[in-house]
Amino acid sequence: MNKAERIKNATTTIFKAVFPNTTNHYDTLFGGTAMQMMDETAFIAATRFSRQQMVTVSSDKIDFKKAIPAGTIVELVGYITHVGNTSLKVRVDIYVEEMYSDYREKAVSGEFTFVAIDENKKPVKVI
Repeated sequence: MNKAERIKNATTTIFKAVFPNTTNHYDTLFGGTAMQMMDETAFIAATRFSRQQMVTVSSDKIDFKKAIPAGTIVELVGYITHVGNTSLKVRVDIYVEEMYSDYREKAVSGEFTFVAIDENKKPVKVI
Protein backbone atom coordinates (compact mmCIF):
# COMPACT_ATOMS: atom_id res chain seq x y z
CA MET A 1 0.00 0.00 0.00
CA ASN A 2 1.41 3.40 -0.92
CA LYS A 3 1.56 6.45 1.36
CA ALA A 4 -1.57 8.13 -0.08
CA GLU A 5 -3.61 4.96 0.44
CA ARG A 6 -2.31 4.60 3.99
CA ILE A 7 -3.26 8.22 4.74
CA LYS A 8 -6.75 7.65 3.34
CA ASN A 9 -7.21 4.38 5.24
CA ALA A 10 -6.08 5.98 8.52
CA THR A 11 -8.97 8.47 8.55
CA THR A 12 -10.86 7.80 11.78
CA THR A 13 -14.45 8.68 12.61
CA ILE A 14 -15.95 8.36 16.09
CA PHE A 15 -19.46 9.28 17.22
CA LYS A 16 -20.43 10.14 20.79
CA ALA A 17 -23.54 11.40 22.56
CA VAL A 18 -23.09 14.48 24.75
CA PHE A 19 -24.53 13.63 28.16
CA PRO A 20 -24.94 16.01 31.11
CA ASN A 21 -22.00 14.48 33.02
CA THR A 22 -19.64 15.86 30.32
CA THR A 23 -21.01 19.40 30.36
CA ASN A 24 -20.34 22.56 32.34
CA HIS A 25 -22.73 24.89 34.14
CA TYR A 26 -23.80 26.33 30.76
CA ASP A 27 -24.93 22.83 29.67
CA THR A 28 -22.25 22.68 26.98
CA LEU A 29 -19.40 20.21 26.53
CA PHE A 30 -16.34 20.94 28.68
CA GLY A 31 -13.45 22.18 26.50
CA GLY A 32 -11.11 19.73 28.20
CA THR A 33 -13.45 16.85 27.43
CA ALA A 34 -13.56 17.90 23.77
CA MET A 35 -9.75 18.02 23.70
CA GLN A 36 -9.51 14.56 25.29
CA MET A 37 -11.86 13.11 22.67
CA MET A 38 -9.88 14.83 19.92
CA ASP A 39 -6.54 13.51 21.22
CA GLU A 40 -7.95 9.97 21.38
CA THR A 41 -9.28 10.22 17.81
CA ALA A 42 -5.95 11.63 16.61
CA PHE A 43 -4.05 8.84 18.41
CA ILE A 44 -6.16 6.18 16.70
CA ALA A 45 -5.62 7.79 13.26
CA ALA A 46 -1.86 8.07 13.87
CA THR A 47 -1.65 4.45 15.00
CA ARG A 48 -3.75 3.22 12.08
CA PHE A 49 -1.38 5.01 9.69
CA SER A 50 1.91 3.91 11.24
CA ARG A 51 1.05 0.70 13.14
CA GLN A 52 3.73 1.81 15.60
CA GLN A 53 3.76 3.07 19.18
CA MET A 54 2.79 6.74 18.98
CA VAL A 55 2.74 9.47 21.63
CA THR A 56 1.22 12.95 21.54
CA VAL A 57 3.89 15.66 21.66
CA SER A 58 1.77 18.74 20.96
CA SER A 59 -1.65 20.11 20.19
CA ASP A 60 -1.80 23.13 17.92
CA LYS A 61 -4.38 25.93 17.81
CA ILE A 62 -7.62 24.29 18.83
CA ASP A 63 -10.47 26.50 17.65
CA PHE A 64 -13.78 26.31 19.49
CA LYS A 65 -16.15 27.89 16.96
CA LYS A 66 -19.48 26.70 18.38
CA ALA A 67 -20.61 25.49 21.79
CA ILE A 68 -21.66 21.83 21.90
CA PRO A 69 -24.86 21.47 23.96
CA ALA A 70 -25.90 18.51 26.08
CA GLY A 71 -28.30 16.23 24.23
CA THR A 72 -26.48 16.39 20.91
CA ILE A 73 -24.35 13.92 18.97
CA VAL A 74 -20.76 14.71 18.04
CA GLU A 75 -18.78 13.23 15.17
CA LEU A 76 -15.00 13.40 15.48
CA VAL A 77 -13.06 13.02 12.23
CA GLY A 78 -9.29 12.59 12.40
CA TYR A 79 -7.09 12.57 9.32
CA ILE A 80 -3.36 12.69 8.63
CA THR A 81 -2.16 16.06 7.30
CA HIS A 82 1.62 15.62 7.34
CA VAL A 83 4.12 12.76 7.66
CA GLY A 84 7.66 13.63 8.72
CA ASN A 85 10.68 11.55 9.63
CA THR A 86 9.72 10.53 13.20
CA SER A 87 6.48 12.49 13.55
CA LEU A 88 3.14 13.05 11.92
CA LYS A 89 0.29 15.54 12.25
CA VAL A 90 -3.37 14.68 12.60
CA ARG A 91 -6.19 17.19 12.14
CA VAL A 92 -9.38 16.53 14.09
CA ASP A 93 -12.72 18.21 13.41
CA ILE A 94 -15.71 17.88 15.70
CA TYR A 95 -19.14 18.22 14.12
CA VAL A 96 -22.21 18.72 16.30
CA GLU A 97 -25.56 17.24 15.26
CA GLU A 98 -28.95 17.74 16.77
CA MET A 99 -30.44 14.37 17.69
CA TYR A 100 -33.88 14.94 16.19
CA SER A 101 -33.17 17.02 13.10
CA ASP A 102 -30.76 17.12 10.17
CA TYR A 103 -28.88 20.12 11.58
CA ARG A 104 -25.10 19.56 11.55
CA GLU A 105 -22.25 22.06 11.94
CA LYS A 106 -18.49 22.05 12.50
CA ALA A 107 -17.87 23.11 16.10
CA VAL A 108 -14.19 22.49 16.93
CA SER A 109 -10.96 21.95 14.95
CA GLY A 110 -7.41 21.29 16.00
CA GLU A 111 -4.18 19.58 15.04
CA PHE A 112 -2.10 17.13 17.06
CA THR A 113 1.52 16.05 16.53
CA PHE A 114 2.62 12.50 17.32
CA VAL A 115 6.04 10.89 17.46
CA ALA A 116 6.75 7.21 16.82
CA ILE A 117 8.73 5.61 19.65
CA ASP A 118 10.56 2.33 20.24
CA GLU A 119 10.45 0.07 23.30
CA ASN A 120 12.87 2.44 25.07
CA LYS A 121 10.59 5.42 24.37
CA LYS A 122 13.10 6.88 21.89
CA PRO A 123 11.91 8.43 18.59
CA VAL A 124 12.05 6.15 15.57
CA LYS A 125 11.31 6.63 11.87
CA VAL A 126 7.63 6.64 10.94
CA ILE A 127 7.16 3.80 8.49
